[in-house]
Amino acid sequence: MLNLTASSAFHARRTPDAPALIWNDETIPWREFHARALRTAALLAHHGVGAGDTVALLMRNSPAFLELAYGASHLGAVLLPVNFRLAPDEVRYVAGHAGAKLLVVDDALDRVPDACPARIVLDAAARDSLAERAPDAPAPAPTPRSAGDLMRLMYPSGTTDRPKGVTISYDNFYWKNVDLVMALGITAADRLLTVGPLYHVGALDLPGLAVLWMGGCVCLHREFDAGHTLASIARHRLTGGWMAPVMTNGVLALDGADRHDVSSLRWLIGGGERTPEQRIRDFGRVFGNARYVDAYGMTETVSGDTLMESGRELQKIGSTGRPVAHVAIAILDDAGHALPAGSEGEIAIRGPKVTAGYWRDPQTTAASFHDGWLRSGDVGYLDADGFLYLTDRKKDLIISGGENVASSEVERVIYDLPQVSEAAVVGVADARWGERPVAVVVLRSGETLTYEALASHCRERLAGFKVPRELVVRDALPRNPSGKVLKRVLREELAKRG
Repeated sequence: MLNLTASSAFHARRTPDAPALIWNDETIPWREFHARALRTAALLAHHGVGAGDTVALLMRNSPAFLELAYGASHLGAVLLPVNFRLAPDEVRYVAGHAGAKLLVVDDALDRVPDACPARIVLDAAARDSLAERAPDAPAPAPTPRSAGDLMRLMYPSGTTDRPKGVTISYDNFYWKNVDLVMALGITAADRLLTVGPLYHVGALDLPGLAVLWMGGCVCLHREFDAGHTLASIARHRLTGGWMAPVMTNGVLALDGADRHDVSSLRWLIGGGERTPEQRIRDFGRVFGNARYVDAYGMTETVSGDTLMESGRELQKIGSTGRPVAHVAIAILDDAGHALPAGSEGEIAIRGPKVTAGYWRDPQTTAASFHDGWLRSGDVGYLDADGFLYLTDRKKDLIISGGENVASSEVERVIYDLPQVSEAAVVGVADARWGERPVAVVVLRSGETLTYEALASHCRERLAGFKVPRELVVRDALPRNPSGKVLKRVLREELAKRG
């Protein structure tokens, strides 16, 4: 059986007292973690959840999140982690489009009571262990899952005005685990730092649950804090982790960062942007025994398609590494033809961990694949040694603080302002966030618009990270002969301002 509880049962039998989870300095052994997963499955069944039903999670990090992931899988249900930074209308859309039957939500995030037919609201005690709410009844037998069965739905911001539901099967998930175990040498001795939000593939999958699959331990933080991160690595002798670039920058900028005993750390995965050489050098200054692993991946591939190899970080500066074992990378031209080494084109990916497509969206699915290759929308090239270099994004996607921002989604909201005649949203380089969204607008005759009014309007309708950080008013937007807005020109103009 491929249910997640098959592996937790194995570790609970084989190493019952070994740590599975560290939370607020409490160590939860495998015996207890597996028991919690089964009790959580019983709770979900009590609420009418069964095979094929979708369970949405609107939660910050907690043991309950992982208990739900395992409990839902035990029942054959589909997990839907939802970005807790989304505005209420966005949550309603995601839950509705996915057809979620049940929403499990932290009490502080319970702003969308009508998102699902039923909901469970978690207070602090329930977040520490949701299993305590389970009915006094034996856990149901597992519903066997097969390779092609749907395990999870994820709705990252894409390039359209509404996010698309990425389908992740058990086959996708386990091949991802195999590739990361091989590339990183993960064993049951590993202790994973998890400070990113679990709704994101970076925290949940890179390598995330792969460490638990191998019988290792996850040290889970409620949210990221640079000082707490360094103290946790030192105290719990953590061996690896994933952090968004903005988190890594925060740790490296911390006063006294190099005074912590972080000698246990062997690797930290980054990615999402081209890594500056200075960040790699600063990382080595603080983490003398660890390497910074630049990476490239997508939600559609459960993350981790290329990883930088040990010892090549400076030799191949600017690269995100070579493909993992069961992934093929090709560079395609607009007609779908493969290009030779050194030629720039669209990055395409093939392999068993690549999604089969988008939930209830056959048109987007068909448009995203070419002869079995997933077209990423990212532009780059492979060098003669097979190392991948990112150079641009073909799609109008902004990555700010590790979060995807679809420019068209923000533009749709800006166009609701009566003062606005035309609008374009682009990303510009930002030392802290990687990129920040900037709104460039043309106003209707006689109208005025302040940044404060724009931001207030957007905050009511969008997640905070999608709100433009700046407003630029122009007389006209640059366009090509066919009328398409030239966002590349806007990005270049904004970059020249310094």
